Amino acid sequence: MSKLACGCPGSQVRTVEAPQTEVEETTGRLQSELRQWPTQLHLVPPSAPWLQDAHLLIAADCAPFAYAEYHRDFIKGKVLVNACPKLDDTSSYVEKLTSMLRDNEIKSLTVTIMEVPCCRGMAMMAEQALKQSGKDIPLEIAVIGINGERKS
Repeated sequence: MSKLACGCPGSQVRTVEAPQTEVEETTGRLQSELRQWPTQLHLVPPSAPWLQDAHLLIAADCAPFAYAEYHRDFIKGKVLVNACPKLDDTSSYVEKLTSMLRDNEIKSLTVTIMEVPCCRGMAMMAEQALKQSGKDIPLEIAVIGINGERKS
């Protein structure tokens, strides 16, 4: 592994090679499961009406691109917010997430992150916000591998 200027192994340039398997072509297109806009955490107000009684999904920005079945396995039935713990100015994220959790009846919280170390910050912010909200909301952290597989 070569040394990187930023020092983050998650920034290492890699080619992801899928195993060569015979895949049957599908005749239909999948439909988007996204049910609200905006999704970018910076743009979502904690008072957005679609947060009330929602199953909240917080996605690290790369996870939906790496995991082919993301809409079907994660977004379906949930409200999505996304952010990048490495490239975004995250200084307000814990406070904003705390408000979302505290001020709405959130039924569950799912966080999808990539397996790279810098992505763990997204899960840590969600855990901190959940603690600060004072609520007992079921939390699931799903880790996606850079090869597109679900690790946990």
